[in-house]
Parts: sequence; structure tokens; C-alpha cells
Amino acid sequence: MDRRRIKPHAHRSKPPFDFDDVIYGIHSIEEALLAGEKLRAVHVADDRKKDTVLRALLDRAREGEVPVRFEDRAFFARLPFKAHQGVVAIAPAFDYASLFDVMGSRRGEHALFVILDHLTDPHNVGAIVRTAECVGADAVIIPDRRSAGINATVRKSAAGAAAHLPIVRVGNIVDAMRKLKKAGIWIAGADAGPEAVPMTQADFDRDLALAIGAEGAGLSQLVKRECDYLVSIPLRGQVASLNASVAAAVLLYEALRQRTKTA
Repeated sequence: MDRRRIKPHAHRSKPPFDFDDVIYGIHSIEEALLAGEKLRAVHVADDRKKDTVLRALLDRAREGEVPVRFEDRAFFARLPFKAHQGVVAIAPAFDYASLFDVMGSRRGEHALFVILDHLTDPHNVGAIVRTAECVGADAVIIPDRRSAGINATVRKSAAGAAAHLPIVRVGNIVDAMRKLKKAGIWIAGADAGPEAVPMTQADFDRDLALAIGAEGAGLSQLVKRECDYLVSIPLRGQVASLNASVAAAVLLYEALRQRTKTA
């Protein structure tokens, strides 16, 4: 039997930051810089030093006094993100807004919030954040347990929207819903059940929060009972439901349509 000593693998140092604090991809980092986020550093692959595509991003980073560091391939090989495009930024831990603060401000004539009922897929959460920002929503509200927080994947999927839209993390979704209702905000839950009103017949032209259920399971019973009314999306095919982020997008744009229609 060969008893030669087996040499241990060379120690691989880990990047000195939390992966949840990473923003990766050119567009996401540009949006973070535009929003004035206090990034700790921007790391760029050596082979992109003279890339003209990055010129504006690097100039903006230097204007904001954000350190720019050029890294070899080994640095990026240690990252779990495949779509980094040779550029990552390290941000402070995500700064969640408070429910009290977002209830006191609104971007349009009527308030518009999105409540996510324990969505665990960060791609879905990021896509919803992106759509909510695009339609002018006031905030997205998520629970702090059994839900995707605002991590690197959410920021990437949101394509920079997380830097512009307040995101609230609460200990209890139902309690947050009750506080919204006390402030005069109606809550409409997305649901495919027979008691749901078709979205084109529902009233979205009011102070409103849209509740979106988890992937597959839909709204929990506690959240559903707290909704003022339920709304459904017309389906004409064989598939029984839409992806959570697609359903949220359809309902958010229906709200925008109702609010911007001409008399």
C-alpha cells in the first residue's frame, strides 16, 4: 500500500467580504453609483482595464471616490457568480427602509406598495423589484424570515432598481398589512380562486398595496384573509398559473394603466 504523504491542497484565500454585499455586472454597478450608494470598492478584471465599455463606470467610481482595484482571474474564480462580466462592487450591507418612513411618502397621486408573501427565489424578488421601480411604486415589503433578502442575486436581477426603490423588511407581514390599512391603504391579493375579481374589474386607482404569493403556493391563508379583496389574471391556456414575477408585472402595469388612462 502506498503510504506516501498526501500533500494538502494549497490554501485558497477567500475574498474579504460577504457575498451578500456584492453587486455584480456592469449595469447594476452603474445604477448603484448613480444612486449615490457608498460602495467600498469596485473590482475589475485585469483584461478589462482598457475596455471602453467600462470607461463611464470607472470615471463615475473615481468621481465618487470609490477605490478601483484590478484583479487577476483567480480573484473572480473564487466568486460564486457567473454573470459578473469581470466587474464586481462591494457595497455596505443593504440599507432597508422602515415601514413608517415609506408610508409617509409617495411618488404619485396614490400610494402603491408591493407585498411579497415569503418569496424565496431571489431572481423572482429581483424581477419584481425592477418592475415595481419601473411603474413608480413607493416600496416593496418583504418578511425577514423564509424569504429572499436583498442579496447579490436579487440586486443583479433587479438591474439596479434596488438602488432606487425603498425596500422594507418586516418581522410580520400580517402586522405590516394591518398598519397599511389603518393608514387608509387598500390591499389587493393576487389569487386564482373563484372569489377573486378579474383584474380589469378591480379598482387599482386608489392608495393600494398588491400582495404577491410565494412561488407555487400562492398567498398564505393568513395573508389572504387580511386582504381587502382578491384579484385574478385572465388565463386562456392550459397552464394554471403564472410565475410570481410575471404575475406581479401584469398587475402592476394594470394599476399603472388605470391610473394613467384619459377621461
